[in-house]
Amino acid sequence: MFESAARKPARLEQPSEVTGGTKARLNRKIWLPKLYYDALPWFYLFAGVAALLATLYINAWFWILPHSLLFSAACIHFSVYVFHRRRRGARDAFEQQPDPPST
Repeated sequence: MFESAARKPARLEQPSEVTGGTKARLNRKIWLPKLYYDALPWFYLFAGVAALLATLYINAWFWILPHSLLFSAACIHFSVYVFHRRRRGARDAFEQQPDPPST
């Protein structure tokens, strides 16, 4: 009766079985409130531009400059990526709509 509930023992030489698969976790869909979903690319853009401008004003902590530049480039890249994916998704959804019947 309980034999089907028992899991197979995980082998340590295959870490994807032990961790559950990193790809599955990264591709998992999550739910966000509409306000956060709409604001996400703008937040990335604002954070990237703010980090870039902060880099211009830092003159004493030279060790933080590469980190700030990398963070700003990543945030700006994410914002462009999210904007592009959303526009492409909307375009694909529009193209898949059936044409109205002509009379």
